[in-house]
Amino acid sequence: MAFVTEEQIQQFHEDGFLVLEEFFTTEECDAMREQIDKIIAKMDVPPHCRTEFSTDEEEQLQAQGSADYFLTSGDKIRFFFEKGVFDEKGDFLVPKEKSINKIGHALHAYDPIFKQITHSSEVQELGRKLGLEKPVVVQSMYIFKQPGIGGEVRPHQDATFLYTEPLGRVLGLWIALENATQENSCLWFIPGSHTNGITRRMVRAPPGTIPCTHFIGSEQTYQDSQFIPAPIRKGFSQLLNCLFHLSTPETNVGHWSQTVDYASRRDLEIKSL
Repeated sequence: MAFVTEEQIQQFHEDGFLVLEEFFTTEECDAMREQIDKIIAKMDVPPHCRTEFSTDEEEQLQAQGSADYFLTSGDKIRFFFEKGVFDEKGDFLVPKEKSINKIGHALHAYDPIFKQITHSSEVQELGRKLGLEKPVVVQSMYIFKQPGIGGEVRPHQDATFLYTEPLGRVLGLWIALENATQENSCLWFIPGSHTNGITRRMVRAPPGTIPCTHFIGSEQTYQDSQFIPAPIRKGFSQLLNCLFHLSTPETNVGHWSQTVDYASRRDLEIKSL
């Protein structure tokens, strides 16, 4: 792991993100990819639980926001799929390993490989440098950028869904398991946008309401020109605060990443849902 300096930490607080070079080894990245292949091989998701993941607001409310399978996934390992990979009966139109958008949200708790890496001494040291007290893992997910079929991840702030008071107490660690470039949909950021707060939150709807969630407020306005690309190499990581970020639609070349969100125990009450 590359040493994290005080200057880098200051830059993180100013920009809202930081690239950590060679934070994980090639062997650790390969171990996560090999383990996820084993998990997919055993995947058995009943047709009525096959949720297509989307970052479009209306689709989020109608799909994820209405599905217990998604809303109760915080302490489980569950599978979420790309749009258009099922026929009208819910059967796969593509090989199942090519159909997945992400696996979440508790790989860190129930899989030994992901648990070991999530709680490694390097990650613990990073947490201490960032001032996390008794850090806990809020969620973890393995993200697939499937070549050719995946849609874009629209501009958003994670704090819209993982809201804390005070704001910004959940920090994301995005791990590149392959090189992430502009050609295969790396992350893009608006530096400093975490300092503007948030204007939109997803919250639970009253019991018995469908969909089960709704949004309060509306998204802030932004210009495409404000976003800058942040390509990184395999084993590099990006530390994220609650800034605006996106990724573009997948091309013919995909990549894979692991994301973990951390917070201090005393700051959780999470107020997202």
